[in-house]
Amino acid sequence: MKKKKTKKVIRKPVKKAKKKTVAKKKPLAKALKKASSIPSGASLEEAGIITHYFPKVDAAVVKLTKSTLSVGDNIVIKGHTSDFKEKVQSIQLDHAPIQNAEKGMEIGLKVKSKVREHDVVYKIVS
Repeated sequence: MKKKKTKKVIRKPVKKAKKKTVAKKKPLAKALKKASSIPSGASLEEAGIITHYFPKVDAAVVKLTKSTLSVGDNIVIKGHTSDFKEKVQSIQLDHAPIQNAEKGMEIGLKVKSKVREHDVVYKIVS
């Protein structure tokens, strides 16, 4: 009887996976100042939240929860995908233009780029 030849299996060494490093989170105020280039000496005051966006007219519905807003104020809109600074050009309440909006109002605000629901609107206070 002949013996069968068996092939010798050569095993390759297993590579170890590299550890992923997690970046430390910055405080929100510092992150907002850096991302939106807010002037030094200014602070951010939360004004409200976006509740709806109308893409055809580039307008957002903002529920003012913590502050007032006026035409001419500088604001920062910060969300998951949006982060920009702009000057308030027009505010509407029930399709009528107004100059000042008080806390608790739900207003229409002209914006320069797309925003999403739950984005936060911050007022830049000098």
